Amino acid sequence: MINFRLLVVLLIFLNFSCSTNKPKFSNENEKATHYAASITLDELKEGVYEISSDAYEGRNTGEPGQKKAAQFLKDSYKSIGIESAYRSDDYFQEIPASFLPKGIKASENVVAYIEGSEFPNEILVLSAHYDHIGMDGEEVFNGADDDGSGTIAVLEMAEAFQIAKKAGHGPKRSILFLHNTAEEKGLYGSKWYTENSIFPIENHIANLNIDMIGRVDAKHKKNPNYLYLIGSDRLSKELHDISETANKKFTNINIDYTFNDPKDPNMFYYRSDHYNFAKNNIPVIFYFNGIHEDYHKITDTPEKINYELLRKRSKLIFHTAWELVNRPEKVRLD
Repeated sequence: MINFRLLVVLLIFLNFSCSTNKPKFSNENEKATHYAASITLDELKEGVYEISSDAYEGRNTGEPGQKKAAQFLKDSYKSIGIESAYRSDDYFQEIPASFLPKGIKASENVVAYIEGSEFPNEILVLSAHYDHIGMDGEEVFNGADDDGSGTIAVLEMAEAFQIAKKAGHGPKRSILFLHNTAEEKGLYGSKWYTENSIFPIENHIANLNIDMIGRVDAKHKKNPNYLYLIGSDRLSKELHDISETANKKFTNINIDYTFNDPKDPNMFYYRSDHYNFAKNNIPVIFYFNGIHEDYHKITDTPEKINYELLRKRSKLIFHTAWELVNRPEKVRLD
């Protein structure tokens, strides 16, 4: 027979476990904030240090380091219980060498997926490229910010959505977590996905694309609480408004739209993976911290990432995604 005191302890534990596994919330904002809190400094830091370590040899498209990074992402999704977009053990969307620039070996996008509970055929894409530019002799281009920061941010947001799902608060719309290869070679990973999409291309409601969100550029050294957003109003004014509201409610980041100007000489709107979705009339937001002194240099290393900023920026994207997948109507295309 169980000891009475032990019984009391067990009952308290069980009650606590039930309450934490199935939390109750007074409103949707409180619910979103609860799950956003699972995006932690420690996990972001651990992930960025891993993906940008020398062991991955700069993650050059088609090379062993990139293949190792793809396996790391697959193992990470399996460990948190998120299935492949293929509903199998295959998390890789294979891209043949014939599709890639001459001399580049076959590669693969990594595709994980949470199905929506009410509108499963409406799909939000959270994306980041996980390739980088490889090595120069013995020197490794680790790409901690470009785009280790975005890669791990997507992984952490995926975990937050999965925690919510396990607690009975899964997304109403489906989410594709898309890790693109060959971005550095000319956006070929996202181009392959949009031309050979796993789901009908018209079912994709928006793309939130992350490419470098862990550093501070020269313009914002004195006030690093910022993030560049590009493309948010080009195809959907409603998407822009949702983004603005999410920021005001939850993060209060200073949003800089300098590079959203169609006349911007840098042409960043055309320079990351969101553009292949925009070409297909899918509303996009590109999240970016701007070019810094270590861009495409061997000095883009994990100890230079501002992890508090990375977490805050990741939470902004998470809250925007939460609204997009849980609101009554899908975002409208202008």
